[in-house]
Amino acid sequence: MSETVVIEPAVPDDAGEILTVQRAAYVSEAQLYGDPFISPLVESQEQMRKVLCGDAVTLKALLGGRIVGAVRAQFSEHTCLIGRLVVAPDVQGRGVGARLMRELERRVAGRADACVLFTGHLSEGNLRLYRSLGYTETHRERVAAHLTFVHMRKPLVAEAAPS
Repeated sequence: MSETVVIEPAVPDDAGEILTVQRAAYVSEAQLYGDPFISPLVESQEQMRKVLCGDAVTLKALLGGRIVGAVRAQFSEHTCLIGRLVVAPDVQGRGVGARLMRELERRVAGRADACVLFTGHLSEGNLRLYRSLGYTETHRERVAAHLTFVHMRKPLVAEAAPS
């Protein structure tokens, strides 16, 4: 990538553009599982805006002023629940998803002891990415005849304060 990807917090006005990236990114997942009604594809702009106005941490990846990726997280006690890592199809495979995840982990490290997430059992690219970032499988959960969620976890270590 000749241009630099910038990672920064998303704001409510980003809802429409993030939703567009999310839908584009999840089409392949819907096709993989034969389900056009997966929640990332049917989430409304109003629902997205509420996420961006709420307590969730949402980061966006910008490339030349265009949002090309996003990730969101919420908290349950000292655990960071990661969801909706999305990267625009035309920039997938260039490290944007990994950068979003690393930055999210860095930002939540003082607030959470671990990050958890899940992905579908057929989503080999996702599983490969998460494993490369240090996530390990904790369990599997069959949620439909065609879908099993693979739950993963990564312990976080808070960065030491500079001396």
